Amino acid sequence: MAMETVAVDGVEPAGRGGLWGAAGVFTAVAFVAAGIFGAVQAGTGVPTEVVQLTQFGPAVGVGAVALYRGRRTRELLRGGGRGRGRGGGAGGRGPGGWRAVLGTAALIVALTVLVHGVASGGVGFTPPGALHHPLALIAAAQLVGACGEEIGWRCFLQPLLRTRYGTLVSSVTVGLVWGAWHVPVFEQAPAYAAGFLVATVAMSVVLGVALDGTGGSYRLMLSGGFHTLVNLGLLLFMDEETGAVLPMLCFGLSCLVVAMAWAGRHASAPAPAPAPAPAPTTLHRT
Repeated sequence: MAMETVAVDGVEPAGRGGLWGAAGVFTAVAFVAAGIFGAVQAGTGVPTEVVQLTQFGPAVGVGAVALYRGRRTRELLRGGGRGRGRGGGAGGRGPGGWRAVLGTAALIVALTVLVHGVASGGVGFTPPGALHHPLALIAAAQLVGACGEEIGWRCFLQPLLRTRYGTLVSSVTVGLVWGAWHVPVFEQAPAYAAGFLVATVAMSVVLGVALDGTGGSYRLMLSGGFHTLVNLGLLLFMDEETGAVLPMLCFGLSCLVVAMAWAGRHASAPAPAPAPAPAPTTLHRT
């Protein structure tokens, strides 16, 4: 059965070839650019604790697509990919929208710490003074780096897929690509990689549902803020960066639980009312 395509916010959905062509170019460039940035980071003197240059790979991917589809890219970044399914804008500009998104990031960290504490018999914490750089500097740089990622994942690829597919399908797809983009993760134990992939898909579902119906700088700052809070929480409370399996499994499980709540909220949201039919045009002769 053919899939219906309709204009979304005045933007015609791309054909299958055009959609997946743009998605493919973006993804390929994001992977390659991240690899190059990762290789040259040591030579730049920028410490990975402050920011990882690989995070700017998705931004380069967006720029690559903009070179030949500039107008379409600008429309998506402004919010032209807002979908037509249920639950649009569930966590967007409505009452408490930004609080719900950022609060969810804090909830994920809190659940991860709680589950890990129960499983391991203790809760770890790295005092900010024990970090090699000031926490304020790390937080600011982390936000910049997170936005470098999110302009690709949540502000370009998600809206692009959303013009043709539902919120959950597009979110899961983005989460899988986002997880696979973290190539070094798959050098770790299979359970570690699995926990990480569950986390990226789950967080993508949270952001896909929460930001459906939003666009522009608001979408970028919310997704970047969410991403930053999660990264900072893990930096201070967990040691998953060492390759330890248990912290990553706890993280993936916590993300999954929270994502199921957001997916349930999306499923229970009423379908949007259909747009009114345009009034018939009457010609008057003078």
